[in-house]
Amino acid sequence: MSNCGSCPSSKSCNKEQSSCGVSNNPKNKINRIIGVMSGKGGVGKSTSTALIAKSLRKKGYKVGILDADITGPSIPRLLGVSNLRANTIDGELHPVISKDDIKVMSLNLLIEDENQPVIWRGAMISNAVKQFYTDVIWGDLDYLIIDMPPGTGDVALTVMQSIPLNGVVMISVPQDMVSMIVSKAVNMVKKMNIDIIGVVENMSYILCPDCGKKIRIFNSNNSRDFLDEMNLNLLGSLPMNSEIGNVSVGIYESDENLDDLFNPIVNNMLNSLNKIENEKYIISTI
Repeated sequence: MSNCGSCPSSKSCNKEQSSCGVSNNPKNKINRIIGVMSGKGGVGKSTSTALIAKSLRKKGYKVGILDADITGPSIPRLLGVSNLRANTIDGELHPVISKDDIKVMSLNLLIEDENQPVIWRGAMISNAVKQFYTDVIWGDLDYLIIDMPPGTGDVALTVMQSIPLNGVVMISVPQDMVSMIVSKAVNMVKKMNIDIIGVVENMSYILCPDCGKKIRIFNSNNSRDFLDEMNLNLLGSLPMNSEIGNVSVGIYESDENLDDLFNPIVNNMLNSLNKIENEKYIISTI
């Protein structure tokens, strides 16, 4: 670390400058960096990442998404930019900008055919993620959201060690098996001394179109037990919803139903993050 003043975590970091493994691009000024993680695939992590970013952008914040899911990148489609390619200007890599004015960097924006697999070993994948943070010209951002791959492997470790996260949002499903796997990711984050902002519970219920009753498919006690046992804050619950499902086609526009679902979640996320930072500030002044 050459300049702690440019690091988003400078106010809450206890590391010695000489031992810090984080590198920052002096052309970038990023206020907060939030990781979105699940520990397991198929729970709506990338979709939640895209919708959190859109909600933040609608609130007036300058937002970027770093797609760290190198072998399964879906952010370009979710943001409707899969037909675009990132540009190199004067040797510097610039992100693609979506119609919502969200900056996006993903491996799929650098290759010709998005259907071709990336057959890389872990070290190459981890290095690509680091370069997406250090070498991309993100400019001024209020929030950089990192869509992390499932699991607790090399990439998750690289992000936590090399990028100054302000916190992590966990995406889960109220199912006992999923909760067990997500718990592994939660424990990894805690061992890396990174704050967990809270949990978004996806596929929590189905809303009856006739009576409006919430029908819970999974045992809701599993969810409560999981949150209590791991001492986690629930940011909000999402239903199995056609609007959320259709986000995956990447051609949606603003939807009042989606706004109604995600605005409270993002508000809770921001409140939780502010609380974490305030507590750290108070501790640092004692």
